[in-house]
Amino acid sequence: MIGDLASARAEFPLLESCVYLNSNSTGAVPRGVEQVLADYWQTISRWRDEVWERWWVELHAYADDLAAFLGAPAGSVVTDVNLSSLLGRVLGAIDFSKRSKIVTTALEFPTVPFLLRAQERRGASVHVVPARGGASIDGEALLAAIDDETRLVCLSHASYETGALVDLHAVARRARACGAWVVVDAYQSVGVVPLDVEALDVEFVLGGAHKWMCGSIESAFLYVNPRVLCEVEPPATGWMAARDPLSFGPATDYADTARRFASGTPAVLPALVSHVALRMLGRLGMPAIREASLRLTSRVLSHAHDADLPVATPLDDAARGGVVCLRFAGDDRVVAALKADGLVCSHRGGVRIAPHFYNTVDEVDTFMRALIARARASS
Repeated sequence: MIGDLASARAEFPLLESCVYLNSNSTGAVPRGVEQVLADYWQTISRWRDEVWERWWVELHAYADDLAAFLGAPAGSVVTDVNLSSLLGRVLGAIDFSKRSKIVTTALEFPTVPFLLRAQERRGASVHVVPARGGASIDGEALLAAIDDETRLVCLSHASYETGALVDLHAVARRARACGAWVVVDAYQSVGVVPLDVEALDVEFVLGGAHKWMCGSIESAFLYVNPRVLCEVEPPATGWMAARDPLSFGPATDYADTARRFASGTPAVLPALVSHVALRMLGRLGMPAIREASLRLTSRVLSHAHDADLPVATPLDDAARGGVVCLRFAGDDRVVAALKADGLVCSHRGGVRIAPHFYNTVDEVDTFMRALIARARASS
């Protein structure tokens, strides 16, 4: 590990108790969160309404720091407790009366197809691009599916099962040429794969804090491209979506920022918790984090190749996120056995191995030697 990353590793107590290669499921949380929790307890144990003035500032600071992390301007990001709620508001703001087609893929997290099917009641028609071997999406087939009938392209940047990446720049160019909008689910990539939303120029990007961003499980975000902000009026929001909610007057106008997609009383603690690691990621920089991730996942792939274990994840660095997925007979039992030995990964259609910037080559080697031994014993 290079110096800054090695120093950052010491901030994660979880790493002292196990070999943790499960950041695509839940990232390790830095020790600075302990002070946030203590401060929050001191606040709510001596409650005063005036604390909302400070929290209001801190909530906006977190959202704007998220925007900066994504390469976006202040005011373009809003947070809430989960991606499903935010995506539902985005879809509800889209008019399908003139164009009905939604293009998506067969590798989406269950939230996405569930919500997209619901749009069929509003006149939408969902077109699903199939997966190659249940592992990745054919880029040419995806681009060919986007046509002049397409209103929306809604897809994940990285597969939650295999980590396979979609070429978002190609999708965005094709969508713009056809007059379609793009919604990106970046939950499985943000924090481990660099993402510049201004350069990408899609309409919406969603993500969350508790995986690669090492934050709270109850913290998600939505980026809204400023060029479309005034064209969308989400039907299911709340008092925080108003222009001046703290006036407690009638809510007559939407906020002129992404906050128009907010709901009711905000979840303060998840934002405060998630801000700790976000600041750390910003200091470390995504180029260094991506370099460390690729180095470690390449190590996983090398071990798998030497042991003839089937790999579902793309081998090309540019096509791979932060996960390596292995699929073999009895792989679910192997994951359970590894966890019992303090070697933590996850199983979603295969063994998902997800080292992050705080992991070491020695940890990957230890983990893979144990996995290979278990895999051979189970065959």
